[in-house]
Amino acid sequence: MGFAHNNVLHDNHFRKDWQRRVRTWFDQPGRKLRRRQARQAKASTLGVRPLSLLRPAVRAQTIRYNRKVREGRGFTLSELKEAGIGRKEAKSIGIVVDHRRTNLSEEGKKVNVERLREYKARLIVFPRKAGKPKKGDSTGDDLTAATTRSPIAIPDVYVHEAPRKITSEEREAKAFRTLRDARSTARYAGIRKVRAAKKEEEEAAKKK
Repeated sequence: MGFAHNNVLHDNHFRKDWQRRVRTWFDQPGRKLRRRQARQAKASTLGVRPLSLLRPAVRAQTIRYNRKVREGRGFTLSELKEAGIGRKEAKSIGIVVDHRRTNLSEEGKKVNVERLREYKARLIVFPRKAGKPKKGDSTGDDLTAATTRSPIAIPDVYVHEAPRKITSEEREAKAFRTLRDARSTARYAGIRKVRAAKKEEEEAAKKK
C-alpha cells in the first residue's frame, strides 16, 4: 500500500489483542524426548543392520573447500563395477548408488573401491529362513561372528610428511613467476605455433 493522489492518510491499528495470537511451543521438550525414544525403538527392531547407509568419500566443492573430504550422495556405477557389486545388489545391502556422479580422478575412485571392498568383507547377510539360505546369504561361522553397527569411517587420504628443512632450491623458487609463465605459455601456444610455421615457410622459400 502506497500513498497516491489526494486520498485519506492511513490510520494504522496497533491496538490489536496480540496476546491471543501468540503461538507457544511448551511441548517442545516432550516432543524431543518422544522422537528420541522412537529412534531407539526403531533401531532395536532393525537388529544388527548398520545405523546408516554406506556413502562414498568425496571432495567438497569449490577451491576453498576441496581439501576437505566428506561423505557424498552415492557411489558411481564404475566404482560398483570395479568392486564387483551389482547395482540392484548394492541397494539391497545398504549401499547408496548415484548414477549421475562421475569419477574425475583415479585416486578418488580407488579410495571408494577400497571402501566398498572393506564393507563387503565385513558384511554379514542373515538368511530370512535359517534352514534355507539363498544366494548371497552368509553361512557357517559368519553367522556367529561378532557384529558391529558402527559405520566405516571416512579414510584419511592425505600423505603426512615429517617436518624437514627447506632446501636452497625451494627457497630460490618463485611460485608466482612460474604460474604466470605457465599461463602465458598456454595462452599464446597457438599464436607461437602459427608464427613458427610461417617462419619455416619463409626460410624454405629463401633456400629455393
